Amino acid sequence: MDTYRADVAHIGKSVIIKGELSGSEDLYLDGEVEGNIDLRNHNLVVGPNGRVRANVHAKDVVIHGKVNGNVTGVDKVELKKSAVLNGDINTQRIVIEDGAFFKGAIDIRKAEPKAEAARPAMQAAAVSATHSAPVSTPVVSSAPPAEKK
Repeated sequence: MDTYRADVAHIGKSVIIKGELSGSEDLYLDGEVEGNIDLRNHNLVVGPNGRVRANVHAKDVVIHGKVNGNVTGVDKVELKKSAVLNGDINTQRIVIEDGAFFKGAIDIRKAEPKAEAARPAMQAAAVSATHSAPVSTPVVSSAPPAEKK
């Protein structure tokens, strides 16, 4: 995030926002926000000068600065070594660097059902690979017994 990217909105360190902050693009926040931040399908980076007193909801959240409020990262929440977070985290994946300050609870959700749907196909492939490998003991098949009618 150190380089400028045209597809990321940037809020500088001298900007103060009070109220609801929402958007449909990624956001780099180095200023101050008091209220709520809602970027459900987009990423939020709280820069080293960022001061947030709000509940945050975004796809991925990376915190370098200070946040007072609950943080929901749909995919991932990352606390960098300079981060200070007072609030609960709700996410699928979490990264907390050595030196980060965090006070609150963490709720880690399981992956979305679409990821779970791929698992039976992988298990079926593993089972068929097991059946094709030479074995010295009988292989148990998942097919129903032939004598059932």
